[in-house]
Amino acid sequence: MTHPRPAPPKSAPKVLTGSGAILKSLELLGVKDVFGLPGGAIIPFYDELMQQDTIRHILVRHEQGAGHAAEGYASSTGKVGVALATSGPGATNLVTAIADAFMDSVPMVAITGQVFSHLMGTDAFQEADISGITMPITKHSFLVTRPEDVPRVMQEAFHIASTGRPGPVLVDVTKDAQQNSAPFVWPERIELPGYRPVTKAHGKQIVAAAELLIAAERPILYVGGGTVRSRASEEVLRLAELSGAPVVTTLMARGAFPDSHKQHLGMPGMHGTVPAVLGLQESDLIISLGARFDDRVTGKVSEFAPAAKIVHIDIDPAEISKIRTADVPIVGDVRAVVNDLIEAYAERSEAGTASQEAWWQRLDELRERFPLGYTPTSDGLLSPEHVIERIGALTGPEAIYAAGVGQHQMWAAQFIKYERPNSFLNSGGAGTMGYAVPAAMGAKVAEPERTVWAIDGDGCFQMTNQELATATLNNIPIKVAIINNSSLGMVRQWQNLFYDGRYSFTDLETGHGQKMVPDFVKLGESYGALSIRVTKEEEVDPAIELALKTNDRPVVIDFIVSADSMVWPMVPQGVSNSFVQYAKDHSPEWEEE
Repeated sequence: MTHPRPAPPKSAPKVLTGSGAILKSLELLGVKDVFGLPGGAIIPFYDELMQQDTIRHILVRHEQGAGHAAEGYASSTGKVGVALATSGPGATNLVTAIADAFMDSVPMVAITGQVFSHLMGTDAFQEADISGITMPITKHSFLVTRPEDVPRVMQEAFHIASTGRPGPVLVDVTKDAQQNSAPFVWPERIELPGYRPVTKAHGKQIVAAAELLIAAERPILYVGGGTVRSRASEEVLRLAELSGAPVVTTLMARGAFPDSHKQHLGMPGMHGTVPAVLGLQESDLIISLGARFDDRVTGKVSEFAPAAKIVHIDIDPAEISKIRTADVPIVGDVRAVVNDLIEAYAERSEAGTASQEAWWQRLDELRERFPLGYTPTSDGLLSPEHVIERIGALTGPEAIYAAGVGQHQMWAAQFIKYERPNSFLNSGGAGTMGYAVPAAMGAKVAEPERTVWAIDGDGCFQMTNQELATATLNNIPIKVAIINNSSLGMVRQWQNLFYDGRYSFTDLETGHGQKMVPDFVKLGESYGALSIRVTKEEEVDPAIELALKTNDRPVVIDFIVSADSMVWPMVPQGVSNSFVQYAKDHSPEWEEE
């Protein structure tokens, strides 16, 4: 008679410090790169970090840079970005980047050190209630006071950040939790009662959406950033080609649908193309795919697309009907929903669909009449649109372009041709100046084989240019194009249009006239970057080509452009999209529709 062999005893869990448990958790979660800056309350973790070679740490010069770099890393790959900071001011310096990630649905985990747990609440040195501070701008904030809780919290944090509607999660760990030890037990499953994002939509809603699309004579696909986050670009392309409907891509979705595709009308919104803006406005059906009807897109909400029925698809139920009431609300992952919608449409459209012939005739007339263009400058300075257009043309669609916030952001969205998702990174919801340089740095760490441009303004660049030191010392050869109009350009444009040209405190004196404070070429050189100033049109292409050939260090190009250039088209804030304004110099035939 044989007896079953007893199972070998499970080995006892290894005892690790809380800091060691954070590090082990990151390794198990597949993290390869982190961005951070040490300080007193996170020293124990940094002591563990230096004793391993699995995870690369990028030492930034400011914690905001760590946050934006983690965003750039995440936005270019879809992976969770990781930022590290100490307690107090170190943690609060992350707040802007955390808020930015929250607005733009960027998967990110911020790990901060906290003072000893027995000192919390005593106004201890460098104490700040960062979990409380960030509660409104994170998907969740964890406070860890015991080392045995670290594995579970880390696993939950990454799960929350990367599932459902992605976003930032904060993990705040007290110094004693980092120093004390406990057995490292990796949870076999994640238990988060109440957190179950819906990804699969209800079948009846899918059928209702398909039937509306079949019957629509003036449909349009309104593609938002959720399409990029759900990796649904191929599915959206199939739906567009199957239905024949025109497509618009928001600022956060540039590249989600190829610019070169004949059905693409461009970007909608305040500075969108005329066909995209009026296409939405005159449609009879809007299928919103991971978009949230932002005020920059809708203009005056009460007058937005008055004849359109709305199919609103979003993984976040809080977005459905928040701004515009949906006729068919669909909660689910864009990729999964569009796949189901394609199937339902194909089954039900065999009997025929409504004609879109008149609709396309109208849209093609708008495209022919109002192509994107710009007015040559009259002050002898460079045209910013031309500079950005040449950067895109010479670099190509396989690159990554990270833009700051302002006029240069809009020109980068308009004049670079995007053919793939995750190629245009910018701060859409929060509008954070200083985003471009560290975000480009994070993207280059994540995608080292791609060319990465930071397209920045002279105002934005001065907020985070210290990260050039990080880029130089860590061999992260990004290219920085400073669109230098010597002013806070977008604010200046509004002052020009709506405040009778009263330019109140928007002149930065960075490149025009006798003053040049700072001299960006000297500044770039001091950080170890190849630095060039371009003042003539014939110098533009050679400077960009030199930047593209230089991959042993960062490159800074100071393009001196006209301060009088303005972003067109434009829908003034608070008015109907029917009154999109286009520069008369671009099209003398323009009349308000």
